[in-house]
Amino acid sequence: MNETLVTVVGNVATEPESQVTATGVQFTRFRLATATRRFDAERGAWTDGPTSFYTVRAWRTLAGNVKESVGLGQPLLVQGRLRIREDEKDGRRYHSAEIEAVAVGHDLTRGVARFTRTPQPLSVPAAERAAPAPPLPEPVPVS
Repeated sequence: MNETLVTVVGNVATEPESQVTATGVQFTRFRLATATRRFDAERGAWTDGPTSFYTVRAWRTLAGNVKESVGLGQPLLVQGRLRIREDEKDGRRYHSAEIEAVAVGHDLTRGVARFTRTPQPLSVPAAERAAPAPPLPEPVPVS
C-alpha cells in the first residue's frame, strides 16, 4: 500500500505517556507544537506565527524508545502518517491532527545527542547475537 508520510519539526509540548492496549501492545503518546518563524522587517525582529499542535502516537519498540529518550520541551523531528480527526462536543465541531509515528529523532540543529542502540529482539538466537563480526578481507596491494 502506498502511504504518504509527513515530517514535522517542533517541540515536545506534553510529557510522553506510555500505555498498553488490551491486546498487550505498548504505545506512547505526546503532543508536538510547531510554529513558523518569520522576520518582521518593520520591527526588525523575528516573530512567531500561529502554533499548530499534533498528537503523536508511537507503537511497540518505538514507543519504548520514545518514552526513554524524549522529554518535555525537547526539539524533535517526527515522521509518520497524518490523520485529521473531526469530533463533536456540546454541539461544536473540533478538528485534531494526529501522527502515527514511523520515526522520531532529536533536531540536531538545536543541540547534540548520543545514540545508544537497544538490545536486539529476543527472536534472534543468542548464538547469532553473540557471534563476532566476520574479519575484514586483507587489502590487496596495488602495483
